[in-house]
Amino acid sequence: MSRHAPYLREMGLVRWRYSAPAPGEHGSAAAGSAAAAGIQPQGARKDLARLADEVARCERCDLHSVRRNVVFGAGDARARWLFVGEAPGAEEDKQGLPFVGRAGSLLNAILFSIGLSRDEVYIANVLKCRPPNNRDPFGREVQECSPYLQQQISLAQPEIIVAMGRFAAQALLETDQSLAQLRGRVHQYKIDQLPLVVTYHPAYLLRSPSAKGKSWEDLRLACSVMS
Repeated sequence: MSRHAPYLREMGLVRWRYSAPAPGEHGSAAAGSAAAAGIQPQGARKDLARLADEVARCERCDLHSVRRNVVFGAGDARARWLFVGEAPGAEEDKQGLPFVGRAGSLLNAILFSIGLSRDEVYIANVLKCRPPNNRDPFGREVQECSPYLQQQISLAQPEIIVAMGRFAAQALLETDQSLAQLRGRVHQYKIDQLPLVVTYHPAYLLRSPSAKGKSWEDLRLACSVMS
């Protein structure tokens, strides 16, 4: 329990007793063994690398003129779990990686709380370029960038998608329903009818830590799908 306690406290789960996943549960053991053996399918990685090169040259919307780096995605190209956020922030734009900084640290704790690590999941955003001053994405930006995310999902072939935040959920499900309306049930994503669970964005949880308990409920729902 002591090793997991800092992560659980970060999630506000001070009364929850951590239970290590059984071999293969949530994909942890299987994914870790595959990564250690270096047997990750090469095709997916090469196809995603080609798509990343295409996105790096993208000028579909005005964000290309203000970005420092395209933030394509990171993690295991054939992970069972795909986590999708909204858009890069300032630190992500600087480093070219999704979910770094404080929100990234909290995401690490979220993953650890369900027996996963960043190396065992794939992480992406709806937008690949940072909106100035971290403003909300415009509709046209989402419309132009969403096809890239759809291609990522098709290539990565995850078994479940976790949409973090309202914009990610609405873009993936093509709906205008609120986060409150979308949470608490398993949706079906249009590609292969993949199960999709909606939860809060880590940045929101930093501002509203009282919502961490609800986020934990969402994670448990996702885990029940993968059990």
